[in-house]
Amino acid sequence: MEDKLLRKLFLGFIQIHILHHAMEHPIYGAWMLDELREHGYTISPGTLYPILHSMEKDGLLHMNERNVGGKIRKYYTATEKGQEILDEARKKAYELFKEIKD
Repeated sequence: MEDKLLRKLFLGFIQIHILHHAMEHPIYGAWMLDELREHGYTISPGTLYPILHSMEKDGLLHMNERNVGGKIRKYYTATEKGQEILDEARKKAYELFKEIKD
């Protein structure tokens, strides 16, 4: 029960994390899984890829396919809308952090 609630809560954090890195450089799924694990998020590819697709559908990410070693890899970059959402999320996260830090 608690795991489900935490996953639901952390979904927003994960999306913010994705947008942050997609603003810095193009990201791909396997790299993002490793990055999220470094920050304590243990999600499966079966969870991450639908998040990426949903964010693309919502206009937050742009996907570009590249041939890497004979395989097609999907790279994602943040769109202008993604940048705007990230900026707003940073403000809200900062306000929340100030309120709950103690």
